Amino acid sequence: MSPKIKICCIANIDEAQLAIKSGASAIGLVGHMPSGPGIISDEKIFSIAKNIPPQIDTFLLTSETNAENIINHHKRTNTNSLQLVDSVRTETYQQLRKQIPKTKLVQVIHVINHQSIDEALKISEFVDAILLDSGNPNLTIKELGGTGRTHNWDISKEIVKKSNKPVFLAGGLNPENVRKAIDYVQPYGVDICSGVRTHGKLDQKKYNNFLMKLIKFNLYGEKKKRS
Repeated sequence: MSPKIKICCIANIDEAQLAIKSGASAIGLVGHMPSGPGIISDEKIFSIAKNIPPQIDTFLLTSETNAENIINHHKRTNTNSLQLVDSVRTETYQQLRKQIPKTKLVQVIHVINHQSIDEALKISEFVDAILLDSGNPNLTIKELGGTGRTHNWDISKEIVKKSNKPVFLAGGLNPENVRKAIDYVQPYGVDICSGVRTHGKLDQKKYNNFLMKLIKFNLYGEKKKRS
């Protein structure tokens, strides 16, 4: 089964349309963050999201952790999915379910050590999907994504194996390593930002190369299955 493709750090409607036309089933729209690339205004996120076909998932990346603030951020942008890039309290998920029940909840787990496995499995009970990234929320200035670094795929593989919810793999993916990542981790989907960009802009050549790697992976997988 082909992995879902999420292209993150979308800057404008042209990038969104390019990503979708080329096979992305989800786009990431980055709200205010303490660090990292791709940040755009809430007004721009709203403008992009309202012009996206309803079958495409529009992810608002929010660093808010308080339920009221998350809900207000969502109201300003009106995406159909929320990507929570920082940890939140259990009751926050319950409040979000009550206030915005039709919005998909995706929790980011920054894979730091083997404790991330227990963290992911515990949180999966409350969300629609998990996204594994390579940030570090323990730093003075939090890294909550967009680092361009890979993490320990052994840990990611274990989370995918044990989770009963879809798991996206992010963190340092690019055309050169994505096939290896999918083959090893077997995620539901892959999420890529800097790996298909040049000087911050979505690079069609890099993106096409990324897609070709996925096509080759799928052909290889089918051949292996038949053999």
